[in-house]
Amino acid sequence: MKLLIIKIDTSHEVEDALGVFALDNLNALGIESRKRSDFEQAGWLHDSTVVEMDDIKDLPKDTYFYAYFDEEADKDELVKKFAEKLKELQGYGLNIGDGKISISYIKDQDWNTAWQKYYHVIDFSRHLAIVPKWEDYKPAFKDQQLIKLDPGLAFGTGNHKTTQLAMMGLERAMVKPMSVVDVGTGSGILAIAASKLGATDVLATDISDESMTATKQNSALNDLTNIRVQKTSLLADVKGKFDIIVANILAEILLDLIPQMDAHLNEGGEVIFSGIDYLQLPKIKKALNENGFKIDLTMRQGRWIGLAITRKDS
Repeated sequence: MKLLIIKIDTSHEVEDALGVFALDNLNALGIESRKRSDFEQAGWLHDSTVVEMDDIKDLPKDTYFYAYFDEEADKDELVKKFAEKLKELQGYGLNIGDGKISISYIKDQDWNTAWQKYYHVIDFSRHLAIVPKWEDYKPAFKDQQLIKLDPGLAFGTGNHKTTQLAMMGLERAMVKPMSVVDVGTGSGILAIAASKLGATDVLATDISDESMTATKQNSALNDLTNIRVQKTSLLADVKGKFDIIVANILAEILLDLIPQMDAHLNEGGEVIFSGIDYLQLPKIKKALNENGFKIDLTMRQGRWIGLAITRKDS
């Protein structure tokens, strides 16, 4: 089997946005970035590191962004969608670099193990640590909960700022046993975090078959039996109400979710959003206000925004 590679010569300013778009909207099997600054900074280290920039092959002007897809994916359609996304991001005033998009193919036989050297324990907080299944880790505190993951080619390893903002919101909201729905679950990491923090019942939704499989496998890896999965778009066809709705997805998709929330949120419940580029925040605020919600807390990491949201009358 081969993998289709979409390579974009771009800027670090849009690296995160392209990553979230590739994984959440286009169901990429994996993403990768090669940044000029990483090589430059390696030469600043106070050790024996020597970096000869002229000797580095295929060094980007700023950033090369790579997205990996199944070889049967429609390459022309993917190139078109990435080009449209770059134009959208440029419209927000972001630097997209050259914006050149190219395609190639590679064998994927060594991918699953080769990239593991770059993914290690994330000692996220006093209460949570994210641990790849191939690593041994002793909790920093006796009651620190471990989220074991085998992301493989899937998505949602805990490294991304948007995931961490959502986890911060979950920690704050989980003050007692509660029911949670994780919308656009990806690898299931937020659903698992909710369960580890004491959720009584967790539903994980996504439109991707790969996500459903990854969430089931990662739930089993953590010996969790209270996480249900449902393949659906956002909260469509979901029955029941929840104490917490958490969604780490792009702002334009959150805008579609907002009108669905009231019917699925318990009295006194809370909504946690992440995946919002700060330039998109005004649109989210407007939509929340029009649908009877207010922002109680704003969290920010880099250009990404996380929100804690409740009904206006609460």
